[in-house]
Amino acid sequence: MQPSASTPRPETRHWPFWPPGQSRHLTLPQTHLFYNAEVAATRFPDKPFIVFYDNVLTFAEFRAQAERIAGFLQQDCGVQPGDRVLLDMQNSPQWVLAYYGILRADAVVVPVNPMNKTEELRHYMEDAGAKVAFVAQDLLPQMQPLVGADGLRRVIVATYGDHLQAATSLKVPDFVAAPRLPLQGEGLVAWTDMLAAACVPGPMRAGPDDLAVMPYTSGTTGQPKGCMHTHRSVMTTAVQGVQWFSRTQDWVALSVLPFFHVTGMAGGMNGPLYAGGTMVLLPRWDRDAAAECIQRYKVTTWQAITTMVIDMVSNPRITEYDLGSLIGIRGGGAAMPEAVAARLKSLTGLDFVEGYGMSETLAATHLNPTQQPKPQCLGIPMYDVDSRLIDPETLGAVPPGEPGEIVVHGPQVMQGYWRNAEATQQAFVEIEGKRFLRTGDLARVDEQGYFFMTDRLKRMVNASGFKVWPAEVEAMMHHHPAIQEACVIGARDPRRGETVKALVVLRAGLEKQPTPQDITDWCHEHMAAYKVPRIVEFVAALPRGGSGKVLWRELQEKENAK
Repeated sequence: MQPSASTPRPETRHWPFWPPGQSRHLTLPQTHLFYNAEVAATRFPDKPFIVFYDNVLTFAEFRAQAERIAGFLQQDCGVQPGDRVLLDMQNSPQWVLAYYGILRADAVVVPVNPMNKTEELRHYMEDAGAKVAFVAQDLLPQMQPLVGADGLRRVIVATYGDHLQAATSLKVPDFVAAPRLPLQGEGLVAWTDMLAAACVPGPMRAGPDDLAVMPYTSGTTGQPKGCMHTHRSVMTTAVQGVQWFSRTQDWVALSVLPFFHVTGMAGGMNGPLYAGGTMVLLPRWDRDAAAECIQRYKVTTWQAITTMVIDMVSNPRITEYDLGSLIGIRGGGAAMPEAVAARLKSLTGLDFVEGYGMSETLAATHLNPTQQPKPQCLGIPMYDVDSRLIDPETLGAVPPGEPGEIVVHGPQVMQGYWRNAEATQQAFVEIEGKRFLRTGDLARVDEQGYFFMTDRLKRMVNASGFKVWPAEVEAMMHHHPAIQEACVIGARDPRRGETVKALVVLRAGLEKQPTPQDITDWCHEHMAAYKVPRIVEFVAALPRGGSGKVLWRELQEKENAK
């Protein structure tokens, strides 16, 4: 089917607030992503690239260490071009080094959430066909059971404290300061031993259209799917953020959004490397550490999610810090409440600039113009992005002013889902000969071309910016011996925006009935913390339609009406 969606295209629509002096088209480098590291190291060899609790890694040191990692992957681990390699750590110098080391080896980065448990990691390993992984020391217990004949053959274990050679007055979390522990078990190698091997990699062979990064996302079917991104699509979001916000080599970014998530990856890591800017890393959110870093390192930009901003502006000590170096604060994932945005502007004099993107687009397709942002707004389509609204049933255009499903065509859109042709086919629609990604998000467009979210087509809970897919949580909960059936929905939460709620039908004839807290505790042991139902309600039965399917939307509507 080739529906007609005649919404005006971005290049023909009047954008009154497009970034001044900039073209609507963005010329992208036709290069391997690692070339950005080579350029920065050549231009600014002694300039700090990563600052981690007062410890500095220069661009030249970064390139040299990343190349050693690539050589080790090739020579010791047998990694070939196109092989997938898992990356499981908190934000750290090692995360960035491993990412670019994998790329330098012409392999594919599979970033995973460090909150994932063993069975979640098993799916990524098996689905991606990964035989090698990088993991932080504190996360090794979750990864190590996957090492063996039918699983991982090599796991490189990083200790965050190895990058804490210089003294610091900043408060360092215990898991970061922890000393290196001896490794026990087959297939394990210490990060320091990898670097000490001083392996030299072969020449880079990958080009802009080869796979580079494969983040996983879930959906209505429950099992996460790998989003296939090339060097070109990853390069797109790195370059467009630098261009849109007019960043230079003197940019200092507070990089605290997690790098495994595409927003932090594109804006907090890949962008600064492309520009030759400096990243100030925090492995986890800490409002006092963040404020101190802004003051100490003269941070110019802070990329955040709503919960971080709420926490920051609520800090009773916030006026003790000098935040005057900030020139931009941006984010996405969940709409920023107007009252919080107002408090932030009162504190810093800056508007919170929101954007919109997804794993399938490796971050932003829409951003608010910095000179005229609108609150609780997705923004306008970026360079070379054709974004339209269609009727999700007919796939035709919607009348002006009416809501419709957002579809996007642009250079940052993924190639498809890894080894899942059916899901790929369902994710795209052809309009006027162009391939558009269906986002599953409903929006309206105002008279100036700004997009505003109105609803979702997909089942999804947005908890503090983390996407939780109910089908995935339900599938895991059905392994609980006392649970006959579960339906997961979203519930309002004053801090997280939304939180996860599970309606649970227990099995008949149980000798001992679990409490809601028992269910929550079990979930904590078996899934990432952000997916765990914070609310568990026992019910006698779940409503069903004529086909026997659970009427989850009915339950969600009842919850929304409370």
